[in-house]
Amino acid sequence: MHEGGNGDEHRHPSQTAPGGADHEYLSLERELTVLLRRARASQGEMAREVHPDLESAAYGLLVRLDEHDRLRATELAAYIGVGKATMSRQLRALEDLGLVAREPDPADGRAWLVHLTEEGHRRVTKVRDARRARYVSQLAHWDRREVAELARLLGELNRGMEK
Repeated sequence: MHEGGNGDEHRHPSQTAPGGADHEYLSLERELTVLLRRARASQGEMAREVHPDLESAAYGLLVRLDEHDRLRATELAAYIGVGKATMSRQLRALEDLGLVAREPDPADGRAWLVHLTEEGHRRVTKVRDARRARYVSQLAHWDRREVAELARLLGELNRGMEK
């Protein structure tokens, strides 16, 4: 699960690391750092697979839209954790690439709903299917219950970090 060791793996879990930090939390920090670095690199690759001119950060927007059909830009901005100006710029770029479109929100004429175009949906689905196939291949030696437990724990971690 982790890259390269520095010998800390052999320390007893109840030992406290230098500075009083718990070994478990240092291990968590190390593993999350590796995971996030790999995820950023992977996200860039997936973004380029969707469209060669797509910014890495925009891939997450496309996935969110793929899962939720139509969303307001403010909802997307809140989910991704960026401001309205940044979101507006990213959505404009996605529109220019033909991956998303906007339409007036019937519930509020001042707001817009964003959705994937047919082309955007086709491209995102293709990349997500390939990514899922990679997970199946890479985790083939895992029990499906372990995969489900990992997904559950990551979901719990993500929800806890939203607070």
